[in-house]
Amino acid sequence: MSASDVSRETLIEQYFPERLDEIAAYAHFLTTAGIERGLIGPREGERIWERHIFNCLPVTQLLPQGASLFDIGSGAGLPGIVIALARPDLSVTLIEPLERRVAFLNEAVEGLGIEVIRGRAQDVKKSADFVTARAVAPLEKLKKMSWHMVKTGGSLLAMKGESASTEMEGVKGATLHEITLEGIGLGRIVAIKKGA
Repeated sequence: MSASDVSRETLIEQYFPERLDEIAAYAHFLTTAGIERGLIGPREGERIWERHIFNCLPVTQLLPQGASLFDIGSGAGLPGIVIALARPDLSVTLIEPLERRVAFLNEAVEGLGIEVIRGRAQDVKKSADFVTARAVAPLEKLKKMSWHMVKTGGSLLAMKGESASTEMEGVKGATLHEITLEGIGLGRIVAIKKGA
C-alpha cells in the first residue's frame, strides 16, 4: 500500500493520535519559518509530510516504551520532534551545535516538554538509551562522535538511504532494519547496539 492509497489525514491520525494539533503546528512551522530561515529548502514545503515527517516514523518501531533518546545534529528537529510527537512516552532531547538552528528548535518545541541542548555530540557529557541521527555523518564517523552518549544496552539508530548497506561495511555490530509502515513505505535504519 503506497502513500497515495491512504490520505494524509488518515496517516496523521494513525501515527500521531495524541498530538494531532502539535504535529500540524510543527509542519506549518517547518514550511514557514523553516524555509524562511534556510533550515529546509524552498521546494520542500510541498513534500514536508511525505519526505520529512512521515519518513521519520519507521525508527519509532525500534524504541521500547519509556526509553530516553538523544537526537544529534537535530537541525530542523528531524527526526527528534517527530519521534517525540508520535511517541509521547519517550524522553527526547535534541542536540544541535548551530545557534540559529537551536533558536528554531526552541521555538518549535515550546510547551512540548522536549529539551534542547546546544552543543556538538562529542562534547555532550550525558547519555541516553538511544541516539538517533538523520543525515548527520557517514556511519563510522557518526559512531565515533556519539558512542559515549549511548548507554550500555542501548543503541545508535542512524536513518540512512539506499547506501545503508555500503556504509555498514567495516562497522562492527551494525544491523540494518528495513521497516515498512502502512502508507509510508520503506525506512532504513542502521542500529549499532552497545554491549554489556
